[in-house]
Amino acid sequence: MVKTRHYAIFFSIIIALVLQIMPLPIQVDMYRPDWVLIVLAYWAMALPHRVNVGIAFLCGIALDILLGTALGIHSLALSVSVYVLAANYQRLRNYSVWQQAIIIGLLSALYHLVVFWLQHLLTDVYFQFAYLWPVLTSMVLWPWIFWILRKARRQLRVT
Repeated sequence: MVKTRHYAIFFSIIIALVLQIMPLPIQVDMYRPDWVLIVLAYWAMALPHRVNVGIAFLCGIALDILLGTALGIHSLALSVSVYVLAANYQRLRNYSVWQQAIIIGLLSALYHLVVFWLQHLLTDVYFQFAYLWPVLTSMVLWPWIFWILRKARRQLRVT
């Protein structure tokens, strides 16, 4: 129990990374939520002294390696998104879960727009509205992920 408590954040990020790369049917894949961003957002709001921009950068490097994108694209996008969240975490903690879902949607949109902008600079890819479908699914999943991670944090007494 004690060892699990120390690694709860690490395990949740690993699970998010696995969910992020898990193969899905092509019709569903464009709606894939931003699992890593959602998990990092929860931990950055709940325990900002443990999960910060540095952790987001490392998770982004891992995501770049797993997805095979140019090194640094996801790390910059996750770092910017978590920075915005970490700079306002005290205010965001006081919002209801549904208001937080809207903030997560805005952060997800920022994340996708930074990823698109960097990919456009590197590979001359063009914007399609389908790039923003994960914003909607991330917003919808936020309340459930929030409650699951909060329950795990409280049961394992992660501080």
